[in-house]
Amino acid sequence: MNVFLWIVQAVLALMFAMAGVMKSTQPKDKLVDKLPWVADFSPGTVRFIGVVEFAGALGLILPAATGIATVLTPLAATGLGLTMILAAAYHARKKEFPAIGFNAVLLILAALVAWGRFGPYSF
Repeated sequence: MNVFLWIVQAVLALMFAMAGVMKSTQPKDKLVDKLPWVADFSPGTVRFIGVVEFAGALGLILPAATGIATVLTPLAATGLGLTMILAAAYHARKKEFPAIGFNAVLLILAALVAWGRFGPYSF
């Protein structure tokens, strides 16, 4: 189970790191083509979401890999799960159901990591 959790952590970290870098470095006008929801938010909010996602990605890997403050790994997973709940709520208001499904998958994976690393498979 430990190896499985590491794989899930790595997949989540990769996905959130790529999304975070994209949202925090590209101009809003360029992002609207790929992510239509960006049009409803200010550039600062989009960048903030990107920074949060990138920080969460780092939090999934670095504390566990270094053995320093390992409690940050399940906390990062919990924070990313909360981010996905907020994203799903936004997409539900807009009736963007495929996006909700994607958010739900990421939420389930983040919850799995949080459960495993807070509980029976902690470091």
